[in-house]
Amino acid sequence: MKNIKIIALIAAASVALFTGCKGTPDRGNDSETTAPAAENVEIHNFIMPEVGEKIAVINVKDFGTIKIKLFPEDAEKGVENFIGLAEREYYDELIFHRIIPNFMNQGGDPKGNGTGGKSIWGEKFEGGTDENLYHFSGAVAYANSGATSTNGSQFYIVNTPEDYVYYGGLSSFEELEAYGTYVAPNVQEAYLQHGGVPFLDGGYTVFGQVFEGMDVVRAMAQVETDENDKPLTQVMMESVEIVEYTGE
Repeated sequence: MKNIKIIALIAAASVALFTGCKGTPDRGNDSETTAPAAENVEIHNFIMPEVGEKIAVINVKDFGTIKIKLFPEDAEKGVENFIGLAEREYYDELIFHRIIPNFMNQGGDPKGNGTGGKSIWGEKFEGGTDENLYHFSGAVAYANSGATSTNGSQFYIVNTPEDYVYYGGLSSFEELEAYGTYVAPNVQEAYLQHGGVPFLDGGYTVFGQVFEGMDVVRAMAQVETDENDKPLTQVMMESVEIVEYTGE
């Protein structure tokens, strides 16, 4: 596990929390940093599911179907929680209450405003982070209130185009490094190839990756929203199902 820290200046440039406020997430006031990650690391995001493996299928009304590979070996509690909620039909007919183009689509709150939701354990849970999972385009992660110990039911899907990297108010990996966020060389290359939001790494529990339906994710990101980034027309999850992957 890793715990990359971003100092408050980046948070200030990005503004506010994932739990219901406008702007990008803030992890609090941590100012600690880790040693530079000079060596390449394993990246698991783009491993395809095997036949018979459990995957998540989100059916979005009027948009289409999103298929997600889950990573129980890297994010055990995160996957357990998502599967448990989905099998209880917790997510069915909930909306994506916050959508920001070139950033993320957030949903999973029964209140529909970013202030609600709970885990299968009835309280917040610690999902941690893993050095093999990153916020590439299509990554699926839990929203939190400043720490991965505040995970509940709300999750988001990174919606960036493949050629777009969002640095959270900065402009490069070099600037991220200057503020304490070190990204391994092969991870940088993958971000440049696939797009994503590297400044979120280390602060949010990534537990899945879209492997089919990114066209749906990006189409959702084009809806008109209000001043709080809430879609003016509901973007609803008709259902979230856990099924065995058949290879199709």
